[in-house]
Amino acid sequence: MASNYNERGLALSYAVEGGAAAAAIFALDDRLAEIVRAARDPLIGRMRLTWWHDALCALDEAPAPAEPILQALAREALPRGVSGAVMAPIAAGWEALLEQPLDAEAVARHGERGRALFAAVGRAIRAGGDPLEFAGAGWALADLSRHVTNPSVGQIAASQAAPLLNQALAVRWSRHGRSLGALAHLAQLDIERPGEGPGAARRVWRMLRHRLTGR
Repeated sequence: MASNYNERGLALSYAVEGGAAAAAIFALDDRLAEIVRAARDPLIGRMRLTWWHDALCALDEAPAPAEPILQALAREALPRGVSGAVMAPIAAGWEALLEQPLDAEAVARHGERGRALFAAVGRAIRAGGDPLEFAGAGWALADLSRHVTNPSVGQIAASQAAPLLNQALAVRWSRHGRSLGALAHLAQLDIERPGEGPGAARRVWRMLRHRLTGR
């Protein structure tokens, strides 16, 4: 359930600083997505996500273990003021998707994945004053709407995402925050034009306009 890699890479290239830290944090999100996607037993999936949650918190107190993603976070994210405690809620947001049945409340809690992710990346790239919480939650819910196999759950996620993204994109974004603002724009297009694939001219133009103007 990760965003298209080429578009995400282009968006992250807008970062004025902290690009390596941002990439490491998104790699963490990708890893947690793999855990949920592969979970045949929700209990085992929760145990694995709990391990990551605890391992992230432990980064604030001890050296990273011999795990490449954790080492990358310790090397790139922590020096930029992104603590393990700030990143740990990303795992909790993913855990919401292991609920059975997956209802509207669980879908909303998955939005916390995006809030925490954008907050962490925003700190790394020095995005101050931008509506990161609205953008992050909306982005995560739009991402879910595109990838979940249950159409009704997808509709719930899209309906929750739309007002969050509208609020996030109603203001001009700072130059430092435009990597994340571009992802929010792509998420909005995912909801408005679900049949339009990555790389479509409209999507590229929207990203370029946002990079230049913050709108």
